[in-house]
Amino acid sequence: MTRVLVVDDDPHLRELVRHNLSREGFAVREASNGAAALEALETSSADLVVVDVMMPKMDGFELCRELRESNGPPVLMLTARGATADKVRGLGLGADDYLVKPFEPAELVARVKAILRRYRVVTSSELEVGRLVLDRAAFDVRFEGARLTLPRKEFELLFHLAGQAGRTLTRDHLIEQLWGFDYEGDERTVDVHVKRLRDRFPEEQAGFRIRTIRGLGYRLEKIP
Repeated sequence: MTRVLVVDDDPHLRELVRHNLSREGFAVREASNGAAALEALETSSADLVVVDVMMPKMDGFELCRELRESNGPPVLMLTARGATADKVRGLGLGADDYLVKPFEPAELVARVKAILRRYRVVTSSELEVGRLVLDRAAFDVRFEGARLTLPRKEFELLFHLAGQAGRTLTRDHLIEQLWGFDYEGDERTVDVHVKRLRDRFPEEQAGFRIRTIRGLGYRLEKIP
């Protein structure tokens, strides 16, 4: 059973989150602040942590920082309506997504499931796409009987696109995920890396294509 830790000093909000996630089959535990959350994680791990920003003893920002430094579980951060600075700071500290309060229960459940899907792909050691096998542990590719070692960012880009095959990913999303939230370079760097991947893996041989979605970004499509 997937385990979720809900961290908020408001018992009513914790109950709301617990009720809606429990109905979807999640095992939910609660903590009233960041320090209590870290104690809870020492005794039993979680697959995802839902974190409020404003809490006593240790707020959501500090908890998110602690979790990222210890390679902890993914984080869904709860922010107040209109608090753009909170969203930016939370994402910069490594939060995987944010949800504005008050929120609809259905959106909460959808975001939790989406984060877990992404996280399971990212933490997989191998991923098959077309006629390629991507080995994340070695950062290489098995293709046509040979092992190819790609530059780190090319591999990460291909792995990310393949892990969400069929979904259009914007340039902004790819830059944030692969180059970091504070990246200040040219967004065309994504285009350069996509071109290199296309040159390395012609779609007729590789069994997939990386399609340009005009005005948005890219989508990896498998070829039957």
